[in-house]
Amino acid sequence: MKKRVVSGENSTLVGIVTAVVVVATLYFAKVIFIPLALALLFSLLLTPVVSFLERMHFHRLLAIFIVVVALAGLATLAGWKASQQFVDLTSELPTFKTTILEKVRVLRGSSGQSFNQATAAVNDLEKEVATATPGATAADGTKKISPALGSSASRPMTVEVVPPANPLQSVETMLGPVANGSVVLIFTIFILVGREDLRNRLIRLAGGGRLNIITQAMDDAVGRINRYLFLQLLVNSGYGLLIGIALHFIGIPNAALWGCSATILRFLPYVGAPLSALMPILLSLAVFPGWGHALATAGLYLVLEVIVANAVEPFLYGTHIGLSPLAILVAAVFWTLIWGFAGLVLATPLTVCLVVMGRYIPSLKFFNILLGDEPVLPPHAQYYQRLLAADQTEAKHILEQSLHEKSLEDVYTSVLIPALGLAEQDRHRNELDEETQDFIYQSTRDIVEELVELESEHEAKTKAPDDKQPESSATSDKSKMLGIDKLEVLCIPARDEADEVVATLLSQLLERKGYAAQSIPIGSTAEMLSKITERAPSVVCISALPPFALGHARALYARIRAQSPELHLVISLWHYDGDSARAAARLKLADGHRMFTTLSETIQHIAFRAQNRQPDRPLSS
Repeated sequence: MKKRVVSGENSTLVGIVTAVVVVATLYFAKVIFIPLALALLFSLLLTPVVSFLERMHFHRLLAIFIVVVALAGLATLAGWKASQQFVDLTSELPTFKTTILEKVRVLRGSSGQSFNQATAAVNDLEKEVATATPGATAADGTKKISPALGSSASRPMTVEVVPPANPLQSVETMLGPVANGSVVLIFTIFILVGREDLRNRLIRLAGGGRLNIITQAMDDAVGRINRYLFLQLLVNSGYGLLIGIALHFIGIPNAALWGCSATILRFLPYVGAPLSALMPILLSLAVFPGWGHALATAGLYLVLEVIVANAVEPFLYGTHIGLSPLAILVAAVFWTLIWGFAGLVLATPLTVCLVVMGRYIPSLKFFNILLGDEPVLPPHAQYYQRLLAADQTEAKHILEQSLHEKSLEDVYTSVLIPALGLAEQDRHRNELDEETQDFIYQSTRDIVEELVELESEHEAKTKAPDDKQPESSATSDKSKMLGIDKLEVLCIPARDEADEVVATLLSQLLERKGYAAQSIPIGSTAEMLSKITERAPSVVCISALPPFALGHARALYARIRAQSPELHLVISLWHYDGDSARAAARLKLADGHRMFTTLSETIQHIAFRAQNRQPDRPLSS
């Protein structure tokens, strides 16, 4: 045991060290990784176009050349058009001077008195400091003139050495983006030329002989990134189109320019929209004399961004890229801190790759758990966890959500019984105290009663008007038709309170179907045997919840059979995952007696008994 613990600690330490080394490498080698990552992203975008031209019998190099030249032409045209509109806007700036000065006067007028008072106070303070300087006045009250700076050793003059300007540094600053763009372009061209060879090398490097898994992972990652980029292009294009049209009707000059800039800047997560709104708002303040146009412009961006970011994008991106909203935010912050502006652009595609790796590589599963949008806890585990946290309200909400999608029987089968099974496992490991156990079982009883009421109200609302009749009459007619009034079912727990709760669930479902079903609380074996004798049911169903239910069910079954040999018995080992045939053999069931593992099997068997058509073999779920 000690060696195993030490081994686990070593593996954790190795994982932490590896993560630190990877992050440090990404940061210090970003000069190489950023152009390469951008080139890979651009190659994913351009590969479908290049492949289409190749299918049109263009040579690959010619197809790449056509695509690159076309993109360069579009970029040049867009830049030239934008520059022309900026020139037009700049030429009109002098005409906006009067409007700007008027707004400045209004702003100063609203707080002019306080501003003037603060200015006067600062001026007075400066005068006091100047007159309070030692040696500023003589003994007779006459003012002395302070020596000028540099005229004496007591008042030296500060000298700052300014190095001459380096022309090469200025050229480097201007050519840096051009050089980076050229590197990205070269990488993109080479990736497009040898994309099959690069793909095979990546498969060989990451696959380790597991070609099926790595192929699925690569297809999944490429598909998600392509869908994300395509959807983002559609969303941002629609966003920019609406902005341009709305700004045109508001009256903002060069509305088409601001619509295009909104489309482009919105590819930057979180910061793109505010940046795109800045210039139109400032322009509206400069052009129009009042405040209405500025408020309308700001409101346009705010309302549209709220709708797109909170309704459109979560609906589209969440179902196609598999990232949670929090993961997108964290990824944007992380990659921006490491790679700056380029990291913000690449944040979502890179995070998608990490999530896909977590889905297919077991050692990286934590990426899928932390960043993916798939629920990490099934509903029954969520329900049990909220009861452990003493949060009955949220536990009830989980069941109500499941009830919107499933029937009451399915909710019991898929959520409640597995949750009680988890509680039983923890109880037998001595991980639950008595107070927590009581809270879990009592809360489940209370929630179940409310669920039954909700389901009954829903059925009453959805029932057609012609079908309305007294419930007792309808149940009586159904019972007479099926012979249910001759069949009484008694559900009894095998051992503990969890068995009792599931027995209650079974009796409720049977009652809703029109059977004369009852459940009895847990008690001593003698007490339960006496209640069986007192009520004389037609069928007794023993409710037993694993993991330690088999022995208790067998002992109780033997006692009941010894007391009432003619009584029909059913044993329900809820969600028993072992060999059912071997379990039935261990129970030593008599002829006609049955063992089931689900609610549906048990209810179907009782329905056959009610119609005097007992099945020859257990029903399969």
